[in-house]
Amino acid sequence: MTHRERFLAACHCQPFDRTPIWIMRQAGRYLPEYRKLKEKHSFLECVRTPELATEISLQPLRRFDLDAAILFSDILVIPEALGQGYQFKDSAGIKMDYKISSMTQIDSLDTSRIDEKLFYVFKALTLLRRELGSEMAILGFGGSPWTLAAYMTEGESSKNFQAINNLFINNRPIFNALMEKLTVSLIDYFKLKINAGVDALQIFDSWGGICPDGSYWEASLRWIKDIIDALPSHLPVILYAKGMAHHASSLSQTGSRVLSVDWKIPLHKMRTKVPPSIALQGNLDPAILSTNPEKVRNETEKILKNMRGDPGHIFNLGHGILPDARIENVITLVKTIRDFS
Repeated sequence: MTHRERFLAACHCQPFDRTPIWIMRQAGRYLPEYRKLKEKHSFLECVRTPELATEISLQPLRRFDLDAAILFSDILVIPEALGQGYQFKDSAGIKMDYKISSMTQIDSLDTSRIDEKLFYVFKALTLLRRELGSEMAILGFGGSPWTLAAYMTEGESSKNFQAINNLFINNRPIFNALMEKLTVSLIDYFKLKINAGVDALQIFDSWGGICPDGSYWEASLRWIKDIIDALPSHLPVILYAKGMAHHASSLSQTGSRVLSVDWKIPLHKMRTKVPPSIALQGNLDPAILSTNPEKVRNETEKILKNMRGDPGHIFNLGHGILPDARIENVITLVKTIRDFS
């Protein structure tokens, strides 16, 4: 089987010859070649320059035997395309150009011409496919409407994103109007990525955990389901909802082909909570890659043994890779998976 065939087989819960593996988003930032590139170019310059985005996407693949590549980009390209730009603060974190708080501001968000505004994303995908050929799977990704709205209404990074909760609780018409615009834009964005050659899409509901108690479906998951329902049924959609494994039943109802699971629940226990037709991705604690090869080997084997024989398991981290991950540990991780039978 090719890398691409192996990855897609797992997405569809079909037999594969060895456990497929790819490394969660931000996979390059611990690599010296990435840091060297960042000495000359800002993060946003890398995102907006197709050649740079392609190079960063390829860097982990040159070092490690992975089954899929994920395009280097950022979830906030969607708000920017709608007219709400963003920057990175000197003190770390995100700063939006302004806060969304009124219907007038939402009405001014322009959902047209996504293809023109984000041409650099689709060009980078074209370049990446040209480099990788047909044997490697390519993933595109985007933020969920709820997660994007959290940044857009708060105006910056936050630990609790109270503004979006206030909007959901106190002004549902404004909330719904914002979510509708984001949903429409993400559908267009994902369809364009499909046309550009991606084999799967991942939706990051990174801030689903801040939804008001008992309102997760209404606040976030219903909008994700609308997106997935609008996409081709054959294309796998991976849903990552950090800290939301206790909502396994609701996550399963979104139409996602794969649920990506963080490291806070044993993956084999998550398997008992979702239908066998849904694949699981994960779920090594990213902090393990900052320890030592023996620890990495032991923790990786623990997950592999617990998921042995599962036709729908894609090995991955339980969140984005950390900057202090050690290269020798990533080498050990990949070798352990490849040697496992």
